[in-house]
Amino acid sequence: MSSDGRRWFEQRKEFAARPPDSDGAPERWTKCAACGEMLFDETLAENMAVCPLCLHHFPIDAHQRLALLCDEGNVEFHDEVLSPVDALGFIDSKSYKGRIESTRKATGRNDAFLAASAAVDGIDVEVGSFDFRFMGGSMGSVVGESITRLYERAIERRVPAIVVSASGGARMQEGVLSLMQMAKTCAALARLKDEARMPYISVLTHPTTGGVAASFAMLGDVILAEPRALIGFAGPRVIQQTIGANLPDGFQTSEYLLEHGLVDHIANRRELKPLIAQVLRALLLLPPGARSRRGESVAPRVVPG
Repeated sequence: MSSDGRRWFEQRKEFAARPPDSDGAPERWTKCAACGEMLFDETLAENMAVCPLCLHHFPIDAHQRLALLCDEGNVEFHDEVLSPVDALGFIDSKSYKGRIESTRKATGRNDAFLAASAAVDGIDVEVGSFDFRFMGGSMGSVVGESITRLYERAIERRVPAIVVSASGGARMQEGVLSLMQMAKTCAALARLKDEARMPYISVLTHPTTGGVAASFAMLGDVILAEPRALIGFAGPRVIQQTIGANLPDGFQTSEYLLEHGLVDHIANRRELKPLIAQVLRALLLLPPGARSRRGESVAPRVVPG
C-alpha cells in the first residue's frame, strides 16, 4: 500500500494483459500498486496475493481469506442467507435498496461478512472475515448480527473467536441502526471473555476504520495487523483539518500503531496462519502441536487480573 496519504477510495488497481499463451487463454498480469512491478497473476496467487518484491498486500475477498486461515475440509459457513433491508428508505445519489441489489449481483454475496465454524491447524475456532467488495465492508444490521452470532457460537462451543476486519466503518444508509451494532457486538464479545473465558484474536487489514475500528476490532486479546494497513477511526485529512496541525509520517498505519502499543504484531499474510495457531495454543495452554477438536474440552485461558 502506498503511504502517500491517499484515501482508500482514491486508490486504483491497474491491470495489463499480453497475447494468449499456447492454450489460447490470455495470460493476466497485475501491476503492484506499491512498487509498480508487473506481476504474473499465477505467481501472485501462489504467493497469497502478496507482491514478492515489496511485500505489498493486495486485497482478497472473504472466501479467499478463510481459505488461507482455515484447515481444508473443516469449514462450516453460517448466516449466508441473512440479507439487509432498507428500513429507513434511504436515498442519496441512489437508493439503498438499489445499492444492495447491484452489489449483491456484483459480488454474489448478501452482505459484507462471512462467518464459519472451522479449525486453524487443528484447533477449533469460530472465525469470520469482512468482504470489502460489498459496500466497502461497511457494518450494517446484518454484519453486526453475523458477528454477534459468531461470538455466541464461540461461547456455546467454548472455542476461541477470530475476526478479520476490512471495513470503512458503520453503514451510513442504516443510520443509528448501524451504530447500534458497535454496542451489540462488543456486548457479545464481553460475554465470550467473561463467561466462556475464551480468547479473541482480531486481525486488522487494509483498511480498518470508522465504527469497526472503534469497537470489536480493537478489543482483541491479541491484535494482529497486515503490513502498511490503514487503521483508525476518522481519516487523516479529517483529523488534520480538525486539530489544525500536520500529522506524523506513517500516521494510522499498522507500523505506527505497533510503535505506539495499539497493535501486538504485524504479520505477513504468509505467516498469519501458523502465528495464529501458535498464539491460540499459548492462550489455551495447549502444548506445541496439540489439536483441539469439536466436543473436546480445553483449558480456559488465563485472564490477567
